[in-house]
Amino acid sequence: MSTIAYLRVSTDDQSTEAQRHAIEQLHNIEHWYVDEATSGTTKALQREGFGELFKFVRKGDTVVIFAIDRLGRDTIDVLETVKALKGKGVAIISVREGFDLSNDYGTVILSVLASLAELERSNIKARQLAGIARARATGRKLGAPKKIDDHAVSAWRTANSATIQETATQFGISIATVKRACASNASVNEQGE
Repeated sequence: MSTIAYLRVSTDDQSTEAQRHAIEQLHNIEHWYVDEATSGTTKALQREGFGELFKFVRKGDTVVIFAIDRLGRDTIDVLETVKALKGKGVAIISVREGFDLSNDYGTVILSVLASLAELERSNIKARQLAGIARARATGRKLGAPKKIDDHAVSAWRTANSATIQETATQFGISIATVKRACASNASVNEQGE
């Protein structure tokens, strides 16, 4: 029987060190499996690190996670992941929540906590969309500022009788960007006339 840890972070600029440290304080881990820069929206069994963990674990093993949300971001995926591990006879311990997810009591608590986490993500998304709508209503431009001058790109292409590819190479931009710049400049010219 092995004690195995699973760590996951969502982005490249995050580190698993805090999770590792918290787990090491409480458990003697024999095997570590990690998914870095992997979104929780990717189903657990589709992640490389968790997939390897799932192939490795055997009946009687214990998987330790830092928190439920390391398994996944939606209730159904988390519950399916726990069910798949339990089906192999594997116990699951969550450090942050402080309970064993492999028994019935832990499964009930897991369902409630995963549902609350999913609700919070929905609320965050709703607040984000409301903020975007408010910004648009007040006339704020969203997104990154343009890096090129559409008129300059279109004018250079016309003046040099250049192809779209030549224009893209000249400005170090994509073909699609050249097409948008030329189309944008054409529509400005039509409106101005």
